Amino acid sequence: MKLLLLACALGGGWAGAAASRQAFFDWGLPSWLPRPYVPLDNPMTAQKVTLGRYLFYDTRVSLNGKESCATCHRQALAFTDGRKVSVGTTGQLHPRNAMSLVNVAYASVLTWSDPKLTRLEDQMLVPMYGAHPVELGLKLGDRFLLEHDPTYKPLFSAAFPGASDPYSMGNVVKALACFERTIISKNTPYDRYHYGGDDHAVSEAAKRGEELFFSEPCKCFQCHSGFNFSDATRSARSHDGDLPFHNTGLYNVVGPFSYPAPNRGTFEHTGLTTDMGAFKTPTLRNVAVTGPNMHDGSIATLGEVLDHYSSGGRTIATGPNAGVGSKNPNKDPRIAGFTLTAQGKSDMIAFLETLTDEDLLHDPKLSDPWLNHGK
Repeated sequence: MKLLLLACALGGGWAGAAASRQAFFDWGLPSWLPRPYVPLDNPMTAQKVTLGRYLFYDTRVSLNGKESCATCHRQALAFTDGRKVSVGTTGQLHPRNAMSLVNVAYASVLTWSDPKLTRLEDQMLVPMYGAHPVELGLKLGDRFLLEHDPTYKPLFSAAFPGASDPYSMGNVVKALACFERTIISKNTPYDRYHYGGDDHAVSEAAKRGEELFFSEPCKCFQCHSGFNFSDATRSARSHDGDLPFHNTGLYNVVGPFSYPAPNRGTFEHTGLTTDMGAFKTPTLRNVAVTGPNMHDGSIATLGEVLDHYSSGGRTIATGPNAGVGSKNPNKDPRIAGFTLTAQGKSDMIAFLETLTDEDLLHDPKLSDPWLNHGK
């Protein structure tokens, strides 16, 4: 098997040619959205996007032949799965909630807590080959016999013309990454109101909720910032981006670790006590359809999420995770709590609902191509 996943040393001519090819891909972006960052060793092409879409929905890309990438990333749920935590091919429960793939092209970091995974081409190895937990359940050395499928033969040839082995696992990963980079939200009511000049796109309640969201008492905007409503954002204009992770006071259990295993945040990768319970800020785009919420799916509704933040941290009265989250010693100081009336809470939820992109949830270009095309 060929895993063509590591960037080679790039000569100036090669890099320049790759950058030039990037400019020809039509993202269909409105003027207010920057072009996503794309690594030079995997330039975007329409052919790779098409191939990646077929692979994304193909259940043969799993140990048991029953799961695909789309099993945990369903279009109707903004490419999440609606579960508290996901389930792998062996039936093993995952420790974390499936993160939305919406605007993943703009993400500066790609998992809840690992600061090293910043490229889709690398992150994809985790669900494909990871054993803790098992997700798709593949083994290193596995190879899909896709070259014998009449559907795939022209798709691979078009996506990787002239390649000596177009069906390599490295090319499978590259095509999947290209498809996922086209899952972009750009037509929410919020977008039509702010960028399209449609004053009637959002309700008066949502307008009041937006004022609260961007107010100093609430401070939601300090982490959920910019067009992507996340401080973990980068684009073609800002290649590096930030890699921020935050402890929001979700837990404060008794003992040497304030967060329960196996979800101890970036601490699991750095070993630094200051990183205990620190997790990535997810985008709020489509947040109204991506629950349950938080890294472990432990908060069911948006109203309960607002209760958590208005309290400056969650209090769990009984059980193994009992504790006062607002007193977690590593909590981000910006999670200080605020007063929110019942009306204010309702208005804030109305605002968050304006971030739902119905076009994306039903876009045929992002849907399962196998539904009308037998395997």
